[in-house]
Amino acid sequence: MTTVKPKSKARVIERLHTERRRLEANLARLSREDILRPNTMGEWSFKDVLAHLAHWESFLPDWIAASRRGEHVETPAPGLTWKDLDILNQRIYEEHCAQSLEGVLEHFRTTHAQFMALAESLTEEEVLTPGYYAFTGDGALYDWLNAYALHDLWGKDEIRKWIKAQGRDE
Repeated sequence: MTTVKPKSKARVIERLHTERRRLEANLARLSREDILRPNTMGEWSFKDVLAHLAHWESFLPDWIAASRRGEHVETPAPGLTWKDLDILNQRIYEEHCAQSLEGVLEHFRTTHAQFMALAESLTEEEVLTPGYYAFTGDGALYDWLNAYALHDLWGKDEIRKWIKAQGRDE
């Protein structure tokens, strides 16, 4: 019988740290040329994926700050619904595709540090209470934070698949 651990702020924060550490470890296995190589993930390079992850992490602090000011937050972006993710992801790609690798890596790491500082500053009530922030609907911020951990897991898995396809899996 599997025991399901109860949701907690500490648990989701640990998951965020774990998945980012795993993503970074796999990223470290890539050369600069690997990261910049087009079409490693569909039409994207790994640089594009890092920009994508960072851009998505930049949303949450803005959403929470706006919510705390009592403003209505349109997720995932003004004028778009969750069915429009392809449009939003294309916009994110276009915003960052000409950025240098160094610029993307700086954005990736700085944004994550800011994201984690916010996540760690949240109260247990903010994280676990369904609807605490209106933009979460009937869900809790816990689930949104977990989705960010899954986003890093996705990036890590894509890097690992590519490395394996190159015959470089150790």
